[in-house]
Amino acid sequence: MRQTIRPLLFLVVALAVASCDSVSRELILVRPQGEIDQEIVENMAGLFGDDSAVDLVLTSDAMTGGDALLELAEGRADIALISNDQPFRDDIATVMPLYATVLHIVYPNDRDPESFVDLMRNALIFAGQPGSASRRVFERFTASVDLGDEGYRFETGAEAMVDLAVVFAPIAPDRLAEFPDVKLWSIGEPEDIGQGGPVDSIVLLNPHFRPFIIPVGTYGDAAVDPVVTIAVDKLIVARSDLDRSVVYDLINELLRMRPALATIHPGLFQDISGDFDVSRSRFVVHPGAQDYLQRSEPTFIERYSGVAEVLVTLMIGMISATFAGVRIYNRRRKNRIDRFYKAALDIRNATMASSDIAERQEAIVRLRQLQDEAFAKLVDEKLAADESFRIFITLTNDIMQQLDAH
Repeated sequence: MRQTIRPLLFLVVALAVASCDSVSRELILVRPQGEIDQEIVENMAGLFGDDSAVDLVLTSDAMTGGDALLELAEGRADIALISNDQPFRDDIATVMPLYATVLHIVYPNDRDPESFVDLMRNALIFAGQPGSASRRVFERFTASVDLGDEGYRFETGAEAMVDLAVVFAPIAPDRLAEFPDVKLWSIGEPEDIGQGGPVDSIVLLNPHFRPFIIPVGTYGDAAVDPVVTIAVDKLIVARSDLDRSVVYDLINELLRMRPALATIHPGLFQDISGDFDVSRSRFVVHPGAQDYLQRSEPTFIERYSGVAEVLVTLMIGMISATFAGVRIYNRRRKNRIDRFYKAALDIRNATMASSDIAERQEAIVRLRQLQDEAFAKLVDEKLAADESFRIFITLTNDIMQQLDAH
């Protein structure tokens, strides 16, 4: 049986190694709302192939940032792409920032306003949906403005013709090129940044925002001067209980794919690096992200703990079954030697009191035949060469001596 156990152990170890080498964890990624964000995550998910340590599967429904976080918290998804202005939750953790979305304040180029207040007078304004980042920033920015009878109105339809658009969006020159007769409003001058200007006020009250300058020429004639605005990061976030080794692998894969990601939107992913900054994140940093930033790669045990638990359970089960089989096998062999004991004792009890020499010699012959049968079964491994077998041989020899002595 020792020879049987050894191959089983080798088989279990081989299965463990093969399983660990081929593990590719499937992660459910919440499909975001917004045409650009959807395009980005769809292209990103398509980059993960058979050779990737993780695989991304998008949800069928697109969701807002708040709904995406709820989807993670309730365990129906693993990761999501959200704006860093979402409220804090202790069951959500930051994986890494992916790219910046920039506040674009767009207005017709046939207007020449002296101030942002002039832009708002009697204006039909699109500033995203109620509760969106752009709507919240706009409302904070205009909270102290009183236009009297020249107030503005909101339009929630993105395709509507409006006088002013205030939206957070990735830098995408091709998109704005579809609207050649517009300009971008600048919130102050570049030299005002850090000097107590309007942008500093916004960032002070909203630490997850940061100043951002759209360079000249980025949008052609829409930005003939540097445009000062603000930006907020788009974060990959995860359930806080998502395995840290899986998060580590996800970050590793995203950074490995950086050249391919750059082809989705040129310039969008240029800030991705292995030393990404999570200091502005509104969520705690995931342990897997901390491991990556500290380059503390998960150990073999940590990485494959889930697989190992299954395999150890399987191994224990197989070993237990093997030893149970050994016990049953030995018990059966003992039952076989017990049959020989009984036959030998039956012969002794039937003939020991007899004075007939022929009957006694016949009993001795039967005992020797019984020994020969036992030795044959020993050779066939149907009996064990153990103490029980030796007792049987001693017993039959003693009986034959007793029968031969009378």
